[in-house]
Amino acid sequence: MLEVVSDVLRYVVQMLPMCLLALVVFLIVRPARLGRLKAHGLVSGAPREIVLCLFVLFCAGLAALTLFPANFWSGTGFLQNPLSYYPTWEQTMSSLAYLPNMLTPFQEIRRALDHMSYWGLFMLLGNIIMFMPIGFFPALLWQKWRWWKSLLTGFCTSAAIEFIQFFIGRSTDIDDVILNTAGALAGFWVFWLLRAIAPNVMEKFQCHLRGGYYHG
Repeated sequence: MLEVVSDVLRYVVQMLPMCLLALVVFLIVRPARLGRLKAHGLVSGAPREIVLCLFVLFCAGLAALTLFPANFWSGTGFLQNPLSYYPTWEQTMSSLAYLPNMLTPFQEIRRALDHMSYWGLFMLLGNIIMFMPIGFFPALLWQKWRWWKSLLTGFCTSAAIEFIQFFIGRSTDIDDVILNTAGALAGFWVFWLLRAIAPNVMEKFQCHLRGGYYHG
């Protein structure tokens, strides 16, 4: 258990620089965004604003973990020579030899389940859990969100990340897309379950008209 906590905290630390930047941007943009809502007669209450902020911070942290070379944010070397973290063009092109393996579905998932190693299972579950907010928060924050939107958002986001990772020296694999997409869909169903249990609570995270909740 301590090993799991240690690994999770290590990733959280790497997320912090982008999260802090996202928080600053969120606070700067917030007055203009609330003004536009007000012009349409809509109110975004404190619960919604807090959750929206958390979602923005999560997206920024996810970008820090996935759209930069491995361990880019874990040290101070990037402040001196950030390009040293990126592979050369020749190294990137040499990775094309492994493309068939990268595009073979369920290969890494089967390997993780067959060997049952700590790191393999950690990455397998991590790829699912990491994308659950992608399916959960949009459904919580925006009206008329449906399961297929979470599925499509998870798939497109993961596919874009895997494509970029190929060019920055990161591991690229179709199984990550499968797991991430499953995680986004699972996130939606967590929202659906919570809404079924406590619909009045879930409504507090939606925009609402003055005097009543917005159902448009």
